[in-house]
Amino acid sequence: MSGTLVIVESPAKAKKIAGYLGNGYTVLASVGHVRDLAARASDLPAEDRKKPWAKLAVNVDDAYQPHYVVHESKKQTIKELKAALKDADALLLATDEDREGEAISWHLLEVLKPKVPVKRMVFNEITPEAIRDAVSNPRELDMRLVEAQETRRVVDRLYGYPVSEVLWKKIGREAKSAGRVQSVAVRLVVDKERERIAFTASGYWDVEGDFLPGPFAATLTAVDGTAIASGSDFDSEGSLKRADVLRLDEAAARSLVDGLASKSFTVRSVVQRPGQRKPKAPFMTSTLQQEASGRLRWGAQRTMRVAQSLYENGFITYMRTDSVQLSSQALDAARSQISELYGSDYLESSPRVWPNKSKNAQEAHEAIRPAGDHFKTPGELAGELVGDEFALYDLIWRRTLASQMTNAKVATTTVKLGAAASDGRDAEFTATGTVITFPGFLAALKDITEEDSDERELPGLVEGQTVTAQELRPAGHTTKPPARYTEASLVAKLEELGIGRPSTYASIMSTILDRGYVWKKGSALVPSFTAFAVIRLLEEHFSELVDYQFTANMEDVLDLIASGEIDRLPQLDAFWNGGHSLNADFRGIKHLTEDLGAIDARGIATMAIHGTDAVLRVGRYGAYVERGEERANIPIGTAPDELTAQLAEELLLEPSGDRELGSDPDTGLMIVSKSGRYGPYVSEVLPEDAPKSAKPRTASLFASMKPSTVTLEEALRLLSLPRVIGVDPADGEEITVQNGRYGPYITKGKDSRSLESEEQIFEVTLDQALALLAQPKQRRGRGQAAAPLREVGVDPSTGKTIVVREGRFGAYVTDGEINASLRVVDDPMTVSVERASDLIAERRAKGPAPRKVAKRAPRKTTKAPKKKSIPVPANL
Repeated sequence: MSGTLVIVESPAKAKKIAGYLGNGYTVLASVGHVRDLAARASDLPAEDRKKPWAKLAVNVDDAYQPHYVVHESKKQTIKELKAALKDADALLLATDEDREGEAISWHLLEVLKPKVPVKRMVFNEITPEAIRDAVSNPRELDMRLVEAQETRRVVDRLYGYPVSEVLWKKIGREAKSAGRVQSVAVRLVVDKERERIAFTASGYWDVEGDFLPGPFAATLTAVDGTAIASGSDFDSEGSLKRADVLRLDEAAARSLVDGLASKSFTVRSVVQRPGQRKPKAPFMTSTLQQEASGRLRWGAQRTMRVAQSLYENGFITYMRTDSVQLSSQALDAARSQISELYGSDYLESSPRVWPNKSKNAQEAHEAIRPAGDHFKTPGELAGELVGDEFALYDLIWRRTLASQMTNAKVATTTVKLGAAASDGRDAEFTATGTVITFPGFLAALKDITEEDSDERELPGLVEGQTVTAQELRPAGHTTKPPARYTEASLVAKLEELGIGRPSTYASIMSTILDRGYVWKKGSALVPSFTAFAVIRLLEEHFSELVDYQFTANMEDVLDLIASGEIDRLPQLDAFWNGGHSLNADFRGIKHLTEDLGAIDARGIATMAIHGTDAVLRVGRYGAYVERGEERANIPIGTAPDELTAQLAEELLLEPSGDRELGSDPDTGLMIVSKSGRYGPYVSEVLPEDAPKSAKPRTASLFASMKPSTVTLEEALRLLSLPRVIGVDPADGEEITVQNGRYGPYITKGKDSRSLESEEQIFEVTLDQALALLAQPKQRRGRGQAAAPLREVGVDPSTGKTIVVREGRFGAYVTDGEINASLRVVDDPMTVSVERASDLIAERRAKGPAPRKVAKRAPRKTTKAPKKKSIPVPANL
């Protein structure tokens, strides 16, 4: 073979690029990194294995020289690349266009030691034009980027190994590791849980009404001129933050409803205001992950895996970027397509220029967008892309076009109604309606039909007009603790703090989940009890390492090294030995990890529980409650904010040892009740001479049962599960019922359906099971109230607190009574209070959902307003 050898990172990319380059080029893949820092001292040369720095694989005594080894799994790849290089007359290193990609190219250069000319080939999309241009315009290897990536790797090793070892010694192997960004991410999750633990809920009431003509909905906002208290008026301790609001209790709300019965209301004011909604910038890595989380319910890893596939197959540009800029080629393609699909009225007079959020945006040079100089619509790719790839491409294509379209125009009407109650009190209600007068960029968004149909226009009311209350309802509310982070909102917070970079966000999420520091409850991130102990140790003895500003400053240092503005050696020395960097003094990892005597391991792992003298302890085998000699395991799946004094007392009251219930009449084996890490359960006791491979039958107790009171009869019924209900007459397949981690359910083959209660396990019949299996499958957890994702603020129209929640069909905003779905254009973590207010007003204007009330006459309905005509291309 003669010609040019091109080395890329993945086989999929190699195949695609080879098809574009044709004869004269051989394209092979390195399959990611080919070497890394040695994982252990034994991997080093014999003469270095006993040196003090050997386990770090970084020679801290000689300019922090790293010691690399080739991955065992990559030795065959290296062999194949060397063989191909022997017959080549040139080498093009075509790894990804970021720090990691630059470093991979350098490592390939070091390992292959080519004797032919070498150039760096870069591109941010895989299209014929982009690849030809990259081949025609190669460059030299950028050693500043290589040095910056190597510095990051060295810093992570200098931090990770020594600090992780401290955690193992003082907390145990449950504390698996520490990391420069990883530990800060865990601290954010722990801090949020601390806020939830300290939170005190408070109740408050208001009144909702349905009015005619319409009907339209309005909410009580003032009594005798004093604003009604809403959620935002309470602090975290459950007290009112302001004295100029009226807090209604249930009795007051019901009294007001009774006093307003049969009263006529007068329209006191009608205020109309025009408004605009602006599109968002094109995607960068973090915002793509956030949008995919909100719209598609994906985690960061899934989003990046799908994006990687789209990039490697030539559908989108490079997906690891902190830039929101579009190239001139992309701007031309977007503007041309907008004009073609939607018309000139939807096209901004000049290209929108979006400022980069990141002050050091340099991971790549452009936002994530469809590839090429002509964007293919989702309709054009319907035959090529399916499932996840189609869904993500659709999201990227629409966001790119929307970013260059005109603003949407809306008109919002706010109406205030008033009436005097029978006791003379003045009650004022507020209603809001919003209509879209021109869709603008919304026309490009997937949910445009839903957006249009959700418009709610108030009837043509005028000041002084009399309206009738069709129904008035007292409504109770309870303040909620701060919402836990989701993957998307945690990435957004890290980005806001300047911590982490596009290439690391997904791996940060997977690391804190894989290490067991965080687990998921739905989409919410819940810290483990071990995470509390780890963060406490780091805060008390390594405070800088989990300080948000210190970590952000370190990111700035690494960026300055990449740009060539500062030298890396003084920075590494300050980090290891201590010194001054970016106007901050640091003691140095070496000194911090030398004196471990001051760390009280038992004290670190012991935490108070408010309201009881029992304490939480984190031990080698998990978390438990302790008081004197009493101990009780905390069941797996218990969130830290659920460990109340009441729960601690209940756990300690449970028998600590096995409680014998009696012998199984069929087997003669003793049946006992136990309390374990996963909660209380019953088990049979095998004889001492039973084979080692034998396992006893076990079954978790129902929620209504306790180890101290469960009977032998109940235990035997539990141990009999799963129960065969019968056989489906249609296909002869067996149907069973059993209890699982998420509750009781029935199964037939791979199909399953949840039951409403544990008692149904022994009661459900074959006919009932068949009827349940015939119903559409429901998502787990439907109907269970989840904590809000975030608090948006106070509705300027009603004075109520608006929060964002996660529902079955996506994120929505609510003021406690009215729920309004967010649209594709709305980011759950950044939606403004004005936008949220508009959405809720639209939904309120639609009227309340039907309620199941005995003997209520059917409510009159009105015909929905005719939808506006919005141009939507047929091929979308």
